[in-house]
Amino acid sequence: MGITSEHQYENFLSIWGVPEGYDAFLLSKFTIECFQKDQQVLVHIARNDVDMRRLADLLSYIAPNLEILNFPAWDCLPYDRVSPNKSVTSELVATLTQLLEPLIKPRIVLTTIPALLQKIAPKSVFAGRALLLKQGDNLDHEFMVELLIAQGYNRTDTVMEPGEFALRGSLFDIYLAGEEDPVRLDLFGDEIDSIRCFNPLTQRSTKNITELVLRPTAAYSLDEKSIARFRSKWRELFGQNSINDPIYEAVSDGRMVQGMEHWLPLFHEHMENFFDYVPNPKLSFSYQAEETLQPRLEMILDHYAARQQPIRSGEVPYHPLPPEMIYLNQTEWNQLISKYKGIYFYPFAMPEGSNGIDAGGRPGIIFAKSNLVVEAENVFQIFNNQFKQWHSAGRKTLLAAWTNGSRERIATLLKEHKIAAQKIEKWEDTQKFTQFSVGLLTLGLDRGFIAEDFTLISEADLLGDRISRPQRKRKKAEQFISEASEISEGDLVVHQEYGIGRYQGLVNLEIGGAPHDCLALIYNGKEKLFLPIENIELLSRFGSDQSGVALDKLGSSAWQKRKAIMKARIRDMAGELLKTAAVRLMQ
Repeated sequence: MGITSEHQYENFLSIWGVPEGYDAFLLSKFTIECFQKDQQVLVHIARNDVDMRRLADLLSYIAPNLEILNFPAWDCLPYDRVSPNKSVTSELVATLTQLLEPLIKPRIVLTTIPALLQKIAPKSVFAGRALLLKQGDNLDHEFMVELLIAQGYNRTDTVMEPGEFALRGSLFDIYLAGEEDPVRLDLFGDEIDSIRCFNPLTQRSTKNITELVLRPTAAYSLDEKSIARFRSKWRELFGQNSINDPIYEAVSDGRMVQGMEHWLPLFHEHMENFFDYVPNPKLSFSYQAEETLQPRLEMILDHYAARQQPIRSGEVPYHPLPPEMIYLNQTEWNQLISKYKGIYFYPFAMPEGSNGIDAGGRPGIIFAKSNLVVEAENVFQIFNNQFKQWHSAGRKTLLAAWTNGSRERIATLLKEHKIAAQKIEKWEDTQKFTQFSVGLLTLGLDRGFIAEDFTLISEADLLGDRISRPQRKRKKAEQFISEASEISEGDLVVHQEYGIGRYQGLVNLEIGGAPHDCLALIYNGKEKLFLPIENIELLSRFGSDQSGVALDKLGSSAWQKRKAIMKARIRDMAGELLKTAAVRLMQ
């Protein structure tokens, strides 16, 4: 898509002058307008999951009173042998359940085209299944265990992931669907004495709460009716000779098995789509989001065709469902989108002769053309001069630091260069911010932008890089590959979902008529996976000793089994550490 070309949706208004970062501010305004005028939900379609998470973080900071729901795509390939990550499915189910609850405040749903193409369980599966639990309520132990299992939660010794629960004496530990941290219910007899959030790694309480909403964590149930329906539909589709399949056998026994989500339609009488849950929404698109549609549709058909090929000797047969049972096709997508009105964002100014309106936002200024150490005085002098111009024009200047620590360091640097600065804790405080000084925020922002009444500068805009980076959960910083330059061709890498592969360099692929940088990874059997460069955080280094290491096979369950074994070992270790700590406390 060229800079002056229009999007393909005739019923969408083009909004120009919306650089990255500024889009979140406009979305917050549109969400409130949709709610106040017509009691509508705003559904924003991002380019990918990275774009979606970026918007969620910004919105939660600048508009904490909005109800922000994420509806991500499965983080596995179509017709895969592995299941989507439990945290993803839990978040999906939590969002679907919340969409069926009354609209009491402005609501925005952040999603992507791959997520919307996937058909989902009917509303009847989730309607009325949310349960409010309050401190002081009576709760029967046996009822609670049965309820959690019916809601799709797995019982474990120690909760580590969303969708798990553990019962230890009078304590119920539950990792709720769609929540950041698990909760601990402490019962005194049958009464809920306290509810506390806790860190799953340290098991330490983080805060007390007075209530929680227990929502389902799975889009299917292994009850008698669902199992019977699955078995009947399976035999109808694949014949009596297919009943030796591991998926069929596991479901028949009422057991969960890796990859069973790819046969989700067999558990239900019919399937629905996302828009069945959101009547009459307003839609908005990130720039170039629509360009992911065609490649995704082609990928679905390619993977389905590959699964229909004759299997190799010793390989477990795969019985793929027809694409129309699982995904929307091009015609269905076009028919759905044509029903709604919305907006489409463009990051650049409106070209002459184009339609739409210009929101007035512009990309921010990058002050650090070179390393801060080399041209420190020059960078701050240029920034101070520009700051004075913005102030004279009545425009506030805000600077976003990634962490509180880096904000402290930036405040010191500004003071050293005689630039007045003031710390701001909440976005709403910027409305009262009128002093002749730079407002310092703690906000994750890669690039800044210029709006009509304020300028927001990122830490990297001023310094050329981040002073510090927030620590990623459950992953050592030294293992995280932040740039493609940190790995060389031939190096072994580990993909979170597909295991060990060999990096073969960067390739430029044409997707939707536009070039796109991808990392080429080769797996066992010379199968290739092309990972978009923006998703590089899914990779980690294998290690220094790479001799004699076997590559994993795409679509096989070997990697997931190894992960499950390691997870079990970690749980065992955590349990032993907890026991040891308890003994020491009693001594």
